[in-house]
Amino acid sequence: MEIFLIKMLQFMLAISILVLLHEGGHFFFSKLFGVRVEKFYLFFDPWFHLFEFKPKNSDTVYGVGWLPLGGYCKISGMIDESMDTEQMKQPMQPWEFRSRPAWQRLLIMIGGVLVNFLLALFIYSMCLFHWGDEYIGMKDMTMGMKFNSEAKALGFQDGDVLLGTDKGEFKGFGADMFRDLSEATRADIIRGGKPMTITLPGEINLLGMLKAEPQFARPLIPARIDSVLSNSVASRIGMRKGDMILSVNGTKVDSYNDFIYEVGRRRDMLAAAVSHQDSVAARRMNVVFAHIDGTKRYVYTAKTTLSDKLEFGFYAKSIADYYTPVHVSYGFWESFPAGIKYGWNVLAGYVGDMKYVFSADGAKSLGGFGAIGGLFPSTWDWHAFWLMTAFLSIILAFMNILPIPALDGGHVLFLLYEIITRRKPSENFMIWAEYIGIGILMLLMIVANLNDILRWLGYM
Repeated sequence: MEIFLIKMLQFMLAISILVLLHEGGHFFFSKLFGVRVEKFYLFFDPWFHLFEFKPKNSDTVYGVGWLPLGGYCKISGMIDESMDTEQMKQPMQPWEFRSRPAWQRLLIMIGGVLVNFLLALFIYSMCLFHWGDEYIGMKDMTMGMKFNSEAKALGFQDGDVLLGTDKGEFKGFGADMFRDLSEATRADIIRGGKPMTITLPGEINLLGMLKAEPQFARPLIPARIDSVLSNSVASRIGMRKGDMILSVNGTKVDSYNDFIYEVGRRRDMLAAAVSHQDSVAARRMNVVFAHIDGTKRYVYTAKTTLSDKLEFGFYAKSIADYYTPVHVSYGFWESFPAGIKYGWNVLAGYVGDMKYVFSADGAKSLGGFGAIGGLFPSTWDWHAFWLMTAFLSIILAFMNILPIPALDGGHVLFLLYEIITRRKPSENFMIWAEYIGIGILMLLMIVANLNDILRWLGYM
């Protein structure tokens, strides 16, 4: 429950910041061009609100709604999600959105997207300035990678050190590395101390690479026990610090990656169990491990039945325990070009990955509020919080600029049409477009949140 609350609070804080500043972008340009803003709300307020006030000599009502799904800025004389068609039937007023030139209306509509994008770049810059950039270089991972069967079919072998592709040298392990591999025609590696190249097809399904179990490639970590919890299963069967795991349930274990995969298989079996016997069978473990005492090597076999959590009670070293991370510090002014480059790469990667949304696996990978909230760390980490907030700001900017009616991008599309043709779309057309856009957004929201529920129930 504590972890859930921490994640939820981080999610709510990030969304509140992003929504306020997004709508603030619309608000700023509206006020700049003398357009009246009737309401400025954090969260939605169908039927009732939590709080609102109207400053003296102001045309704007500020408030907080009860439905934490976003927020809105109600601009006079504009067809928006409020669907206030009665106002549009009245004579046009000089303070209304519809009375302003097309270029002013265009700036008002892109104001939110512009603020979100600039905010992301600023946050990335400040994160680099305050914390710097830290990563483990791929060329420094001398134990190499652990590859799945798909990668091995392409020519990779366990222990290969990944250096880069025809697209450039790898920096660290992450989404950018997988993205480059998915599009590359050549991979540069070190195998057995010798440089080699592997020919790649140039088109590997990125989503498949990331979602595969085991994953396409993971840093190889030895199956060596680093510490054992007292009164745990591991301590009761005689496991000690420094022991090497050799096999699990008859399957040879060459790395800690293999061990985690085998436990994961048992977790899937446990989830699918329909009887007590099935549950016991899934939890039953036969582990072979070795203990080194000086020059002697002792091999032990232990049979045990784990709890429903499938926990042995030991820990292995992390990748950071084997390699020294590279730390890059940035001065205040240096952080801005670095932050801009960082943010632009994030945007480019996100836009490039959108093609997978229209596949069957991509549709299943859509996530709602639960999935987004789950991206935040389980402890309050300001560095991770701000990086995730910047990422969400980029997503919000991109999603809002999509040419879907009811989104900023839909209004931008119609305004560009007006600028090019010098003809306004009819108000009746705009109203129906808004209805259609809202319908599309509601459908996407239902699908995304339904996916969250199905994943939580174990059906996806």
